[in-house]
Amino acid sequence: MSVADLPLSPEDRHKESVDTVVIRFCGDSGDGMQLAGTQFTNVSAVFGNDVCTLPDFPAEIRAPAGTIAGVSGFQICFSSQEIHTPGDEVDTLVAMNPAALKSNIADLKRGGTLIVNEDAFEKSNLKKAGYESNPLDGDENLAAFRVHKVPMTRLTRDAVEGLGLSQTEADRCKNFFALGLVYWLYDRDSKPTLDWIEAKFGKKPKIAEANVRALTGGSNFGFSTEAFTVHYEVAPAKLAAGKYRKITGNEALAMGMAIAARLSNADLVFSGYPITPASDILHELSKLKHFGVSTFQAEDEIAAMSATCGAAFGGALAVTASSGPGICLKGEAMGLGMITELPMVIIDVQRGGPSTGLPTKTEQSDLLMAFFGRNGESPLPIIAPQTPGDCFWAIQEALRMAVEFMTPVILLSDGYIANGAEPWMVPEVADIQPIKVKYITDPNTDDGYWPYLRDERLVRPWARPGTPGLEHRIGGLEKRDGTGNVEYSPENHEHMSDTRARKVANIANFIPALEVDGADSGDLLVVSWGGTFGACRTAVRNAQQDGKRVSHVHLRYLNPFPRNLETLLKSFKKVLIPELNLGQLSIVIRSKYLVDARSYSKIQGKPFKVAEVYNKINEFLME
Repeated sequence: MSVADLPLSPEDRHKESVDTVVIRFCGDSGDGMQLAGTQFTNVSAVFGNDVCTLPDFPAEIRAPAGTIAGVSGFQICFSSQEIHTPGDEVDTLVAMNPAALKSNIADLKRGGTLIVNEDAFEKSNLKKAGYESNPLDGDENLAAFRVHKVPMTRLTRDAVEGLGLSQTEADRCKNFFALGLVYWLYDRDSKPTLDWIEAKFGKKPKIAEANVRALTGGSNFGFSTEAFTVHYEVAPAKLAAGKYRKITGNEALAMGMAIAARLSNADLVFSGYPITPASDILHELSKLKHFGVSTFQAEDEIAAMSATCGAAFGGALAVTASSGPGICLKGEAMGLGMITELPMVIIDVQRGGPSTGLPTKTEQSDLLMAFFGRNGESPLPIIAPQTPGDCFWAIQEALRMAVEFMTPVILLSDGYIANGAEPWMVPEVADIQPIKVKYITDPNTDDGYWPYLRDERLVRPWARPGTPGLEHRIGGLEKRDGTGNVEYSPENHEHMSDTRARKVANIANFIPALEVDGADSGDLLVVSWGGTFGACRTAVRNAQQDGKRVSHVHLRYLNPFPRNLETLLKSFKKVLIPELNLGQLSIVIRSKYLVDARSYSKIQGKPFKVAEVYNKINEFLME
């Protein structure tokens, strides 16, 4: 008999305090697991915990119900301490059907809590998941966990009885039953979720009441059943004083663009075409028209990129966004933006590839494409945010760089950052540096307006169409420096190619030096970029606590690199670069700085676990 089977009255239970908890909700794509996870995230953020999430969507839009391909998951780590990742091992796994159990049980830690909807473990679902027998019937593989078999479907139907709902409508509420149970288990206040239900379903009182009953029913079940011997509390984190909200990376990008437009007094034009996982940027921006934002859903990626070039020529802050396949299609028009030297930002929310690949999974495999994926000599600056909240600042930095240096800029996000969420301290407006948009208004030579007459940084002026006296030629053909007239001479082409490249390279003089987490020299330097920040930072600090001479630098600016990167690389005996690709940054760093940087690759559609990086650090140090 397991501990879960022992009879226990509610009065005999006790509450334990824990620092950090990892929960994963998983079920069929129609089971509402993303909603349950989002609500738990909101409640924990309101309570004051530090929070980090990892939504996991099915790659197929309509995968067969009950199959492993159709499993949707949402993992949340919430803590009384500062955290940087959604956690490695899962403390509590909520599995709504056999497929969810089979595809997620490997991540549940030994002794962890497993809550399953036993009503879903019937013959057809077991077959779809590939089970020959019911794993809930004494399977020794589950003996390592505290298993709670809960008839969620039946209990949810009982809870909503009398409301006149169809069985399908009633069953849709079982995610709230599961949520209520986990709220009780971790001592969460359900009021934010009750308020959300009222706001969402206020015009559908039966649906609202059904979800409230299901939520309450789940909480009451946790309190009254004899199965749960303990429930837990996680104290608020000691976060810096300020006003916080939960934010995802895509939300932060949209908000960053909107505030940039408002503070710069310039219009922002976003042109895009729907693609996972970048589509939400367009969705969020379309709600912010009152901030001077215009959104355009183009007929394809080529049109979206061409429209971005047109918006930049027209004097707007111009942005487009896509994922890997769409960035491929944008390549030619990105080259047009580069040769015309117009300011714009191209957001690449990276996903698993190649081709359609893994549409809903994260990856970092577009770095070399960002560096070299255009015809001709076409270098562009590259910036990569490190967390969901950091996207707010990264997009503003990308826009500022584009405007100040008259060049397209690539912003490399990824699916993990885009869909993940964290508490974000809402900044004061006074702390946000406005982007200074300067248009030339008068001819700049005695011979009229020269569109490619450069300043000391090799930056050309920006003229809005229709400004008297500033008429000029522009296009994709090679042009003469200064006048902008078309010129094909070999000497001029080499000069212009070199000039455009030097302009981008010179940006290194205007970006901050790298900050080192740890000593400036030692046995091992871990170099990371993008969404690997949290796992690498945590793993390095764990190694430092063990007395290892290990330091960490995280690259925000990938082209050009910060000025002090070479010095730092050569100040350590060994260099390790963890990436969610087959070693793309290590290729660039090895060739540019001639250092023996070791690549540590993972390309599974999942982010690094802290333990994976930590173990690799120890393994590399022992070689």
